[in-house]
Order: sequence, then structure tokens, then C-alpha cells
Amino acid sequence: MSKLDTTGRVLSGWNPEEPESWDAGIAWRTLAITTFSMVIAFCVFFLVSAIAPKLKLIGFDLTAGQLYWLTAMPGLSGGLIRLIYMFLPPIMGTRRLIGISSLLYLIPMLGWFFAVQDTSTPYLVLLLLSFLCGIGGGTFSGYMPSTGYFFPKRLSGTALNVQAGLGNLGMSIIQMVGPWLMGFGLLGIAFIAPQREADNHAIFVHNAAIFFVPWTILAAVLAFTLLKDVPVKANIRQQIDIFGNANTWCMTLLYVLTFGLFSGFSAQFGLLINNTFGASSSLAQAGYQNLPLGATYAFLGPLIGSLVRVAWGPLCDRVSGGFWTFVSAVGMAITLGWAALYLHPDSPSAFRPFLWAMLVMFFFAGIGNAGTFKQMPMIMPKRQAGGAIGFTAAVACFGPFFVGVALSAMDAAVWFWICAAYSALCAVICWIRYARPGAPFPG
Repeated sequence: MSKLDTTGRVLSGWNPEEPESWDAGIAWRTLAITTFSMVIAFCVFFLVSAIAPKLKLIGFDLTAGQLYWLTAMPGLSGGLIRLIYMFLPPIMGTRRLIGISSLLYLIPMLGWFFAVQDTSTPYLVLLLLSFLCGIGGGTFSGYMPSTGYFFPKRLSGTALNVQAGLGNLGMSIIQMVGPWLMGFGLLGIAFIAPQREADNHAIFVHNAAIFFVPWTILAAVLAFTLLKDVPVKANIRQQIDIFGNANTWCMTLLYVLTFGLFSGFSAQFGLLINNTFGASSSLAQAGYQNLPLGATYAFLGPLIGSLVRVAWGPLCDRVSGGFWTFVSAVGMAITLGWAALYLHPDSPSAFRPFLWAMLVMFFFAGIGNAGTFKQMPMIMPKRQAGGAIGFTAAVACFGPFFVGVALSAMDAAVWFWICAAYSALCAVICWIRYARPGAPFPG
């Protein structure tokens, strides 16, 4: 057993499974800094979902379908970027990966800051900026494995779900504070003329993009100065052995269920409410007044799912990740079918049961996100677990894209029933392989 040496940028003799070769202070410091950066990453990932509901109000001539596509594009690019980032942790190391990624978030932030100030900005430019927001979601597949290197298996569920859960809160933070930030001139940039809503009310849409710029610079500085690397090295050829492990594919199906649908419906939640129950719905055309505003409720889904993910991490360490993933799949099947019953409303009274069905669905999705991230380090070798986490996260990141495309291409109720059926299928797979007594891969 080699002696632990923490003096250099690369830790020497690091082995988290041996107390003598593990430094808890370095591990938790790494978790804190990477999680801070990940919160900002998910704010960037969901930046468009906060801005899109305001674009028509300030004069952009966009259809409902075009808005769905704008909020879907970060999911497409995020998934593609994750397929690259999943290979980077053992190549780049944690310090450079987190530092460089934090600086990349400045690109879409500054792009949207300038774009929304001119309503003649071409739609293709808006699509490109939406695509670039996928950087925020894509880096997840590098953050999680690189953080996992710092913790023993007994703490993997807690550590990874604290990072993922608090990081996912960025989705809710941008949707919650975005509308508030748009309501006034930020200190120092109030000289920028506000946009005007239809009723001539001043609104500063660009604030939602520029507010997080100082924080992402801080995240980069902290990463470059305080983080270290672990001696885990593997080239791309060595890492692709995860595809020969059947658990990689089964866990991908389960994580597409939990995080894919969670992120997809979170990104589209505000628009879905507006188009089904709000100002863009048939209810508005029928003359109903005081209809719900999607921006008022959009943050609730990611908030619930993210907090539940954090809370359930320790429970997964104590019980079983597979059991909780099974509970999640069953719960999501029931709640998605429940929500589907209210997607052709004939009165505003249908909104309340639909909202409750969706919020409970987000709750079960959070449980499943915690369960899957406990399972992978338990049922796979440590290096393979890192690669599998990266790959499953990459595929699941396409969730906002596929959910957005589906909602723009088919009846919403049909899509919800398809998702409910998929949830039921995943419950069967999870029970047989991971959750039942005597399952071949308990975790």
C-alpha cells in the first residue's frame, strides 16, 4: 500500500476504499466546488426554458412549435456533448475539466444577453444559442465520474446524489429567479434599455442571461486553484469496454426514465401549461379568464425532483438503489397516466389535478434518479461505473429534446400514455434484474 501524498496537483497513493489512503477533506472540498459549478451549468442548460415564454411577449414573432423547438435544442446538444464528456475525466483530470467547463458557460450566457435585446434577431440565431446552452447539460457526464473517483463505495450514493441533486437545482433556480430578475434593471447595467411587453410594461429579459456570469468566473477560479486530480488514467479504447457489460444498457433504460423524462418535462412544463391551460390554449379561445401562467409553476418540477434526489441518496446507501428505482418506475407509470386524463380540458378546473399529477411524478423521478446513481457504483467495477454513469447520463440528456419534439409533433395525451407504458416496462426490468429478492445484481 503506497502512502498518500496530497502535495501535488495529482494525488499520489489515492485509494478511497482504504482509510489510510483517503483524505475526506479533499473529497468533500471537491464535491463542494464541482457542485457549485454544476448548479451554474444547469442554470445555463435551462436558460432557454426561462426566456422562451417571454419572447412572444416582447415582440418576437414565434409560433408555439418554434418555442418548443427552442426549449428542445439544449437537450439535443447536451446529449451529444455528454457523449464526449463521458471519456474526459481520466484524460483531463478533475481540475482542468471543471475549470475549463465553467468558462465555457460564458458563451451561451453572453449570446442570449445580446440576442434578446433585438427582436429582429433571426430564428436560426436563437436556435444556435439554444443549442449552445446544451454545454451546461453536457458537462454533467464529466463532473459525476470525476467526483466519484474521490469517494468510497459506502458513500457513493450520498456523494453523487448530493452533487446531482443540488446541481439539478440549477434547473429550478433559473426558472424561479429568471422572471424575478427580468422585472428590474440590475445594478450597473440598468442603462440597457428594457424590452416592452404587450401592455408596454418594462421587462429586462437579458438579466436572466447576464446575472450568472460573475458566478461562473468564480467557479472557474476555484476549480483551477483548489481542485486536484486522482491517478485514474484510461484512453478512449480502454473505456469502451462498458458497452460489453449488459448493466450499462439496462441502467441506460432506467436513467432515461428517471432523468430523461424528468429533465424533458421540466424543460417543457411552463410551455405545456400555457398551451394546454393558459393564454395559448383552447380555454383562452373559449373566453375563460384568469388562466394559469406557465412561468408561475415551471420551477416546481425541477425543484421537487432535485431536492428528493438529495434526500434519497442516504436512504439508497442504507437500503438499496434498485428497490427505490423500482418504486420510482411504478410511481411514474401511475402519475403519467393520471396526468394524461386532463390534457384535453373543457374547463380551467382540470388544471389543479393535472398539476398535482405532474408534481407527484417529479417526486417519483427524484427517487429514481437517486436510486440509479447508487446502483451503478455498486454493480459495476469502479472505472466502468464512471464510464457507465457518463454514458447513461448522455443518453438521458436527450430528454428535453425528445419530449419537446414529441409535444410539437403529436397530441400531448398520446405522448403521456407512451411515457406511462415505458415507465411500466422499466419497472418490470428493474424488478427482475435489480430489485426482487435474489436478483442477480442487487445494489
